[in-house]
Amino acid sequence: MKSTLILLLALVSFNALAESPAVYEKSFDQNLDTAYKRVYKALEGNGFKVVYEVDIQENLTKFAAKNAVKDFNLNQLEGIKSMVFCNAPLAVKISNADPAMLALCPLHLTFTQKAGRVSVLFVRPGVIAKGSNAEAPAKELEDKVIKAIESGLSYGQ
Repeated sequence: MKSTLILLLALVSFNALAESPAVYEKSFDQNLDTAYKRVYKALEGNGFKVVYEVDIQENLTKFAAKNAVKDFNLNQLEGIKSMVFCNAPLAVKISNADPAMLALCPLHLTFTQKAGRVSVLFVRPGVIAKGSNAEAPAKELEDKVIKAIESGLSYGQ
């Protein structure tokens, strides 16, 4: 009985630490600014248009200072940036297949830096659209974004 309980707790702990299937996460030995610029260029070179950029770390730091937030940045992230982007032809495909999946539009990437290593986070449209008529174009979109991320981050490596 005791060993079964320990096994059950271990399985629950493992699942809690497991990567989310809905979030693509890739880490590279690059600084945030270099990785951000490379991925931006790769997205634009693959038919995406970056429409908005935000320095989340700067905004959170200002918010924490203004509101005396004591538990700010417990993970000791050195930087957080985000870019919002779209691909019009794929947005049209998704819209035609299932207008509700336009909730995916525009897309965004989040970049974090910790200990000089950058991670890119991306919510997978193919997972979100699972079971929808837009599943195929959403997966196409996901694959195209991931290809751009990986080509941008592997440039110069």
